[in-house]
Amino acid sequence: MPSTDGDPGVAPRAISILGATGSIGMSTLDLLVRNRDRFRVQSVTAQRNAEGLAKAAITLGARFAAIAQPAAYGALKSALSGTAIEAAAGDEAVIEAAARPADLVMASISGAAGLAPTMAAIERGTTVAIANKECLVCAGALFMRRAAARGTTILPVDSEHNALFQALGAGRRCDVRRLILTASGGPFRTWTAEAVRNATVEQALRHPNWSMGAKVTIDSATLMNKGLELIEAHHLFQTPARDIDVFVHPQSIVHGIVEFRDGSLVAQLGAPDMRIPISHCLGWPERLAEPARWLRLEELASLTFEPPDLVRFPALRIARTALEEGAGAPTVLNAANEVAVAEFLAGRLGFAAIPALVEATLDAAARKGMVREPASVEEALALDRTARSIAGELTASASAVLH
Repeated sequence: MPSTDGDPGVAPRAISILGATGSIGMSTLDLLVRNRDRFRVQSVTAQRNAEGLAKAAITLGARFAAIAQPAAYGALKSALSGTAIEAAAGDEAVIEAAARPADLVMASISGAAGLAPTMAAIERGTTVAIANKECLVCAGALFMRRAAARGTTILPVDSEHNALFQALGAGRRCDVRRLILTASGGPFRTWTAEAVRNATVEQALRHPNWSMGAKVTIDSATLMNKGLELIEAHHLFQTPARDIDVFVHPQSIVHGIVEFRDGSLVAQLGAPDMRIPISHCLGWPERLAEPARWLRLEELASLTFEPPDLVRFPALRIARTALEEGAGAPTVLNAANEVAVAEFLAGRLGFAAIPALVEATLDAAARKGMVREPASVEEALALDRTARSIAGELTASASAVLH
């Protein structure tokens, strides 16, 4: 992208934000406000937060705002009264927002709800900065295949995948030996197995390094987030599961490492601030100035790495097994995990029951012969619904395997 710094003759880059009121969306908004001369905002969307969406749309000067929940349309329309911003509601309106002309779409709608809008952006052939794990976990082969067919550039927003994306620039892909994802270890890294089993919601939400939404924070505590990222990395970088490793790095300074066949390790380091990878995607192939605090090397006491404990944190093992099984297993994994985390947050499921429910759902789906690889977004969503139903039935049955 040509620089617009100090050059009024270069048009600002057009951006759309899917999921503008979530944590990624709000960090993106912060960066766009800091760089108003470089960007103009085409569309913004949200699931149900009409007030937050209207505020984001007005702040950014967006042209179009879409709220997924039709019941929230009145509130959105009222909040945008007196502006020239067009308002719409419903799933089709969100898809329309994704498909409107833009140079880059920030795809940060959380959950399975992000699949159809993100695919709409991919089909348009625009650059897509993907922060929605579910697209690549639920239907990674499909999304990457359609991106290749449409000439769509996929930029990874997750800090770990963005780190790998940057580090891969140090050499040829044929010279890569393995990819290494790092994990903070979450709040329970040093806890005993018994203490982890009895962890409360409040304790699980107390992440030592990152400020994230509740779902992602719980996934970090179980290490399921690293399992989902393993699946994402497999699709993003076309790398076999056996060539992707995970190490616990409690300082959250090294976000990803690429090991080359000559023994060289190339890593990306940075403060634990999501504005850094978001900024990288917004400016790519250039860089925006100072999106977050500088990392002061002289203040780093040590950088440590350790293998994950798959006994205390079995979610990572379950996710790797799902990736190796392939087909629709990762789709089932993701759906079951969303149900399990929601049940835990609601106080209806114990912490240790989260991976147990996921594994039980995978086993049940396999027995029913329901893990065929999705060939379309519709098939992925159908399998997602089926897996959620199975997980719900298992939870309601209060099976001993979950407690």
